[in-house]
Amino acid sequence: MDRCVVLVDAGYLLGAAASLLAGEPGRSRIAVDHPVLIAALRERAQAETGLPLLRIYWFDAAVDRRPAPEHRRLRVLPRVTVRLGALTRAEGRWVQKGVDAAMHAELSELARNHACADVVLVTGDGDLLPGVASAKEHGVAVHLWALEAADGDFNQSEELVGEADERRVLDRAWIQRWARPRESAGASVAVPPAAPRPRPLSVPAAAPGAPAPAVPAPAATARATPLRVIPTPKDLAGRAVPPPAPAAVASGPAAGPVLRWSSDRGWVERADSTAADALPTLDRLTTSAQRWADREEDLTSVGGDPQEVGQVFARRWLDRLPDAEHPGPLWTDHPRIPHRLDGELLRYAARFGLLAHKEDQIDEQDRYAIREGFWKELAARVPDPRQHPEALEDH
Repeated sequence: MDRCVVLVDAGYLLGAAASLLAGEPGRSRIAVDHPVLIAALRERAQAETGLPLLRIYWFDAAVDRRPAPEHRRLRVLPRVTVRLGALTRAEGRWVQKGVDAAMHAELSELARNHACADVVLVTGDGDLLPGVASAKEHGVAVHLWALEAADGDFNQSEELVGEADERRVLDRAWIQRWARPRESAGASVAVPPAAPRPRPLSVPAAAPGAPAPAVPAPAATARATPLRVIPTPKDLAGRAVPPPAPAAVASGPAAGPVLRWSSDRGWVERADSTAADALPTLDRLTTSAQRWADREEDLTSVGGDPQEVGQVFARRWLDRLPDAEHPGPLWTDHPRIPHRLDGELLRYAARFGLLAHKEDQIDEQDRYAIREGFWKELAARVPDPRQHPEALEDH
């Protein structure tokens, strides 16, 4: 058959792209536009082989072989077939099982059945060497594609390179068409930073006729840790409060600073709830029809970047919030998000594969970026009244 087929080792492709663009092989360090990537692979394969494309096979791994959101988005694209191996823990790290074997089997089957004249392999694994040799014996031309290496060296098996009929290196410009480094949390958000608000210190009552006890000046109370745009619990904890006077200790426990960062262990619920805590969650505001449409949008349009996920969640919540429930009170507790709403936000984010490779919990940096996206969307729609008092004059 005068057609070409592309076999992609997703671990190699995305890992090499992350190494080149972000300096680390972790796939979570880059944001990938999958439709653009598939279009770029198809265009390049047809141009290089001079043949129409039969199909692109995408080989990847997933926990329990259950498709992640990116796999579900890929498999609905035209001419794309997703094959999944297992992702398992071994010696404290995640490893792929069955991906190489699946690629080898597919390559051998295509060649044996004369389903194509040319095969494009995007991989670096020498385990495919027998499959490449077998395909050549059946008259199939094998094109081996590499991604430009961050250190300028080979990132493929030399034996595999020697066995291939053609070899091409996909350069940085080609990769940047569909991938970009993810921004670090707090680097580019236009949300005004908010200083933490510790509870008042307990100060012993003054004896009759005695001067009132002095309260330490703010500069002397703590050495403030520089805050990110969205402070972390460690940042807040760094803003320490001096110990209470002995008389206060004798009279009872003093009120110290409270880490008001929801959905983190050790978070302390305040006795005095605020108006923001009473705002309804997105689930309460979403109809069955909207829930179905949201799922479709998540599968086809939302890329899974942590900050983008936070913005999408905030956009839907703001669009469905009744006029009587204005979100302005959220700024009173910034950077804290109401506990129920914050938990719902993180559960929503987990659907985008942010739990993968991270020991069943969302990475700390990703949690900051998710919340950062929420505040970014809120800042664009409902400016902070402390910075823009005129924004809520009509409410």
